[in-house]
Amino acid sequence: MRNAMMIDMKSVQRALVTGGSGFIGNYLVERLITNNCYIRVVDNLSSGSLSNLKCWFSNPHFEFVKGELNNLKLTLNAVKGVDVIFHLAANPEVRLSSISPETHFQQNIVATFNLLEATRRERNFNTFAFTSSSTIYGEASQIPTHEDYALPEPISVYGASKLACEALIAAYAHTYGFKAVIYRLANIVGSRSKHGVINDLIQKLKKNPSELEILGDGTQTKSYLHISDCIEALVIGIEKSKKKVEVFNVGSEDQIDVKTIAHTVVEEMKLENVKFRFTGGVAGGGGWIGDVKNMLLDISKLKKLGWKPKLNSEEAVRKATQDLLKQNF
Repeated sequence: MRNAMMIDMKSVQRALVTGGSGFIGNYLVERLITNNCYIRVVDNLSSGSLSNLKCWFSNPHFEFVKGELNNLKLTLNAVKGVDVIFHLAANPEVRLSSISPETHFQQNIVATFNLLEATRRERNFNTFAFTSSSTIYGEASQIPTHEDYALPEPISVYGASKLACEALIAAYAHTYGFKAVIYRLANIVGSRSKHGVINDLIQKLKKNPSELEILGDGTQTKSYLHISDCIEALVIGIEKSKKKVEVFNVGSEDQIDVKTIAHTVVEEMKLENVKFRFTGGVAGGGGWIGDVKNMLLDISKLKKLGWKPKLNSEEAVRKATQDLLKQNF
């Protein structure tokens, strides 16, 4: 029987990170490799970049496999011999939901099902960690929103796909005897990120430094968490969770609105007299169909285990903006 109790990440010998070339994934690889853990990354490079991993190519504890999790044969080989799986691979673009819902079905749900099918055949497998999303809650009536929030109602196909993946993972963990840790992430920001509101605003201002288009009405208010705080949350959740299936909200303890983010980006780019042009948005001022207008997660559960974000939303956004600009993004 596989052990579903707490594990020490320093004792993990081999880990699989799907989506390891992506924004969160490459930071996680960096964190795990410092523990002398052997890391195998599987990624189709659809949204990630090999440049995020190039520093590890000569490391004997690192292996990269390019491929799709929808390829069951490849996935079966990928899970062989690993202790822990960090499943981060997914299409991260929420706005794609209303344009190409099949993409989220294939790259999120089907890929997760294939990975779970592979893991149930691997006898030495111990723990399955999954990065879900705050979008599974939809427009929650309870703010901040607790993990036990009744009847989550996603308003995007992306959010629905993440919720479906959670259900599959929980069912497989209970049926086949492994530990599952599910993280519902707020908006994660930092250097090496290639999508999200900060990137969007920087790109637009580089093209036109005198006028900035802002999707929605600017009042969309959400929690933003710096990548460094996110990675520590992933590690602590794995190490200290005790239940067969554990769910954690991961975010900051406050919020920031899009208009304030725009002002922060303009300030850090040292621009003046920038005219803001709001698109007006959809569904009460959201930036796109499926955009959650107000999001703040209750993170008390993870805090009880010893984790707490070092940066609040405004600090995380400012630091992420500074770091992205230093990269000549």
